Amino acid sequence: MDSRPHYVVGIDLGTTNSALAYADLGRGEEAAADLALLPIPQLVAPGETAARRLLPSSCYLPGEHELPPGATRLPWGDRPVVVGELARRQGERVPARLVGSAKSWLCHPRADRTAPILPWGAPAGVPRISPVEASTLVLAHLRDAWDARFPGAPLAAQEVVLTVPASFDEVARELTVQAARQIGLTRLVLLEEPQAAFYSWTAAHRQDLLAALGSCRLILVCDVGGGTTDFSLISAGFDGQLPALRRLAVGDHLLLGGDNMDAALARQIEARWRTRLDALQYAQLVAACRGAKEALLLAGGPPRASLAVVGRGSRLVGSALSAELTREEVLQTVLDGFFPRTGPDETPARAARAGLQELGLPYAADPAVTRHVLQFLRRHGPEVEQAAGIPCPGGLPRPDGLLLNGGVFTPPAIGERLQQAVAAWFPDQPPPVLLVNDQLDVAVARGAAYYGLVRRGLGLRIGGGTARAYFIGIDAPGVSRQGLCVVPRHLEEGREIELARPFALRVDRPVRFTLHASSQVRAELPGELVPLDEEQFTPLPPIQTVLRGEGPPGKSRGGTPGTEIPVRIRAGLTELGTLELWCVAEQGGTRWKLEFQLRGAVGADETPSVVAPMPRKAPEAKELVERVFPLERSGRDLQ
Repeated sequence: MDSRPHYVVGIDLGTTNSALAYADLGRGEEAAADLALLPIPQLVAPGETAARRLLPSSCYLPGEHELPPGATRLPWGDRPVVVGELARRQGERVPARLVGSAKSWLCHPRADRTAPILPWGAPAGVPRISPVEASTLVLAHLRDAWDARFPGAPLAAQEVVLTVPASFDEVARELTVQAARQIGLTRLVLLEEPQAAFYSWTAAHRQDLLAALGSCRLILVCDVGGGTTDFSLISAGFDGQLPALRRLAVGDHLLLGGDNMDAALARQIEARWRTRLDALQYAQLVAACRGAKEALLLAGGPPRASLAVVGRGSRLVGSALSAELTREEVLQTVLDGFFPRTGPDETPARAARAGLQELGLPYAADPAVTRHVLQFLRRHGPEVEQAAGIPCPGGLPRPDGLLLNGGVFTPPAIGERLQQAVAAWFPDQPPPVLLVNDQLDVAVARGAAYYGLVRRGLGLRIGGGTARAYFIGIDAPGVSRQGLCVVPRHLEEGREIELARPFALRVDRPVRFTLHASSQVRAELPGELVPLDEEQFTPLPPIQTVLRGEGPPGKSRGGTPGTEIPVRIRAGLTELGTLELWCVAEQGGTRWKLEFQLRGAVGADETPSVVAPMPRKAPEAKELVERVFPLERSGRDLQ
């Protein structure tokens, strides 16, 4: 078996559906023209397997005698948890055993994302898994499908580009990487989904990119998925034969998408029935509305769809509830509720609205995507002016290109509504040009695969580095809380920064670092202090640990516990796309890696983790070991 990569593989790990695309590295320059989609074998009925272009990101935990023997057998063997189409279908009948929207839980800052908490609200006796484990199960199914199709080129040996929402915080990114590594994917990089969608568009126009962009200098990417809505601004400069592309800004975390539309439709039907459904019935209704919405909004879909919820009580059949949804009703709900026309000064509502706070997830209070777009543009007007030199009258940057992504934009009317809403904010200017991606449901996976080629010099790369700046919280008596910038915005991957400001590291004693991120605050220099404004900063889980000295515990450097060592903070972004923080001793260069507390909030009675110093010769040792045992052969990531 050859351990060299023969393919670059793009994986869209979606909230509702996942997809896998790939390119053959052996084809060189022609590989971009042959981006392929992997048909994914999955259970579609008990004991029945079929290949589909998408894998529903659903995990079903069957009861002991619920399915007959052999019902969960796949071409690569039996699995105790069902993933894919059958999982979603079984979950519509028994919602208490269905794990859905795991990706939304993966970015829930107030949940322990490594704890077995799903299915949320399941009754006693139903097994539970963590959001990380659910993501691992979906990725494992994709790996098994790939390995069955390419037994001589296993997925673990290929170059994999895994997409994440641009709004994912560092912990959600770390946990996504953790899920991938648990199934052996070590040749891995992360890519933000809006960028992947744009890469898919550039791949389709790689021969005529200048002409396809036309006069577009500022492109707004609006990605509305099953659970999240992501915004990105990309500038295009035209100084040479090829445009210079740069990602200027990304939106903050916004838990809003197709799941919310399903909930809104379900509340409408419930109101029509003039009854209050119990939790089981309501979950069945949401699933039925999701299926009806997807069928009705599909090009060439039926004009109407029937849905039903099983009744409760002794008269089971007689008490069943049924309704009908038309294409016009669904379209009107989506347009008026989620893409309304707004004035140029409207801001998102802050109070929760009915139909949005569902199933324990902190969904956005305002469902209007258009108002969130407007807020995003206003927040980043100064940066557009400074970084791209594009005038922003009144502080509102005008995108002249609009790239849409996500299944919700399948009906042209929804994309046209968003285009009209943006155009109305700039009445004296032409409307933004729609940059159309074919096959919206797989554009992110295709763009991720193309990005793998771009990394090899076979395409045009989008610059811009990290979209967020990162800060360590600093408390001082009589002074408002401040943040020390450790990573400025737009730092490129693979770069490290060492702060000139010295610190004293207290070894063998519990220490706690608070971290914050901001996509809005411009900290130009590492080491800069800025006020920590709650409106502009997102708190990250703290680093709480014990940093060991070089001597035995209690005898660090020959001193007593609590000895202080002069250190400097070193920070950077890995090639993988994740944040790393180190404390480096000024004398001797001893390094301590600082890691996030990933297992939920740490209480006063919990024991912090312990981090030993990195040996001085560790980098040389790592290099020597990797020469003898390459990562693709050992399947391990050396830290």
